[in-house]
Amino acid sequence: MVNNKIIDSGFLGRRMKIGLNISALIFIFIALVIPNRINLITPSAFATLPLELFLLGLVLLSQGKVGVIIRAITACLLSIGIIFKIADMGTYQVFDRPINPVLDAHFLANGMNLLQGALGHFGALIVALLLAALLVGIVWLVYRVLGSIQALLRISPIAYGKGLIAGVFVWAVLSLGGQQIASIPFYDLMTKHVSDTFSSIDDLKVFSEVVNDDPYADVPNDSLFDKLKGKDVLVVFIESYGKTVLDKPDFAAHIRPLLEQSSANLTSKGLYARSAYLTSPTYGGISWLAHGTLLSGLWINSQTRYDRLVMSTRPSLNRLFQRAGWRTVAIQPAHTMAWPQGEYFGYDKIYASQDLNYHGQSFNWITMPDQYTLSALQAMERKPSPRPPVMAEIAMISSHAPWTPLPKLVDWNQIGDGSIFNEQAREGDAPEVVWQNTGLILEQYRKSIEYALSSIVSYATSYGDDNLVILVLGDHQPASFVTGEPENHDVLVHLISSDPKVMAEVQDWQWTEGMLPATNAPVWSMDKVRDRFIAAFSTQSASVAQFEKR
Repeated sequence: MVNNKIIDSGFLGRRMKIGLNISALIFIFIALVIPNRINLITPSAFATLPLELFLLGLVLLSQGKVGVIIRAITACLLSIGIIFKIADMGTYQVFDRPINPVLDAHFLANGMNLLQGALGHFGALIVALLLAALLVGIVWLVYRVLGSIQALLRISPIAYGKGLIAGVFVWAVLSLGGQQIASIPFYDLMTKHVSDTFSSIDDLKVFSEVVNDDPYADVPNDSLFDKLKGKDVLVVFIESYGKTVLDKPDFAAHIRPLLEQSSANLTSKGLYARSAYLTSPTYGGISWLAHGTLLSGLWINSQTRYDRLVMSTRPSLNRLFQRAGWRTVAIQPAHTMAWPQGEYFGYDKIYASQDLNYHGQSFNWITMPDQYTLSALQAMERKPSPRPPVMAEIAMISSHAPWTPLPKLVDWNQIGDGSIFNEQAREGDAPEVVWQNTGLILEQYRKSIEYALSSIVSYATSYGDDNLVILVLGDHQPASFVTGEPENHDVLVHLISSDPKVMAEVQDWQWTEGMLPATNAPVWSMDKVRDRFIAAFSTQSASVAQFEKR
């Protein structure tokens, strides 16, 4: 009986050991070949023969202290790759790009600030320690797994060695024959990240050299925007107003008719519109990169570039308007805390959420409806009285997630202090209900865009005159759970005015007439708008100013 137990124990032990060894091999294989984008994780992604698997086996054949050192080094390298893949999956889902250690280092500080605000200092410290433990745990797990594989290889190192070399030979034959099954996925990923890191460092050096250089800095004040003298100029960003609203059939079936009707509504009130597309420097979030790009005329596609911009002397579009005699204001209903970066842009006044005198209820994260934001602008800055023209940068945030509840348009004369919206703020499903249903998420997003567009068009038809020019654009595409696999980072842009002379100055832009841009409408990089806008509405060009300076 005892002998049987010993036999059973030995048999089960061997079975468990075999199972652990197989699990270790599967784990390493998955770690090497799994894609760094969630939507690419399909069965076909694992139908590959990675060279790294054979090379890893060969180096793990090393014995003694050398073998321990190699195991530790390979564990660190493999762990770094795993961590990068996990991070890539997250950033691709949110920003449609891989993680970048240089450009995304600020996420650590931002994450800690967010945790401290939500959990307090001690709670944030606990979470940080748990995350650190997770990273150490990944390294420890990989080290143990490699130890199991190393022990397996030592059972018969010569036989395994021959088998691994044969595997390398087969891989080489397949690779030379052009077979895609022969791959180096882990090497490709790591070299891409290393290359991107060094490229980012070089890019920031170049950016630092150009950020303080602006040809329009020397244009005389009285020549800036002299074709817009006396006109209020509004630069309006609509949150998440991406080209997906026209690319996805389910969205387009509603948005296209709305844009066509908007064109008709504007025309009936004597207003003109021109529309096109812009390529945003960001995707799914980090809206301030788009704001910085449009207003600076530089490509601000990372927090690091943004930080360097706001410490530079390059005049923003706002500051140039300020120099030319406009009162410059920012209407930022999403800002509930201090905004020190705002000093760079050159505002005479920043209206944060608490400055807009909204006394209605919030719409979850949305502090106030877009219509109220526009109404507050009208009441505070566009009163029909002797005043300098206003250049206002406005953030419309009702189309920001979670898209519930959604406000509805009311009569502009009844808005008052915003309490009229209280009933609307209590309507609709809670976010936890909406976000359990993909179809409902998409529907709510689309309706939020409809509301934002209706708000700005209604404002233009209600308050537009010969002295109002509105540039309306999206800041970025919505996140990938709305767009699916995005084909572009493009957003819509519209120029609205009742003055035909304004439209004549942008004739060479070749933007589509009306609010619905044609499929072949121009697609500009967002950083090109500032200089083209200045050139169109300023008599003296930057080149003339530089020539006269010399």
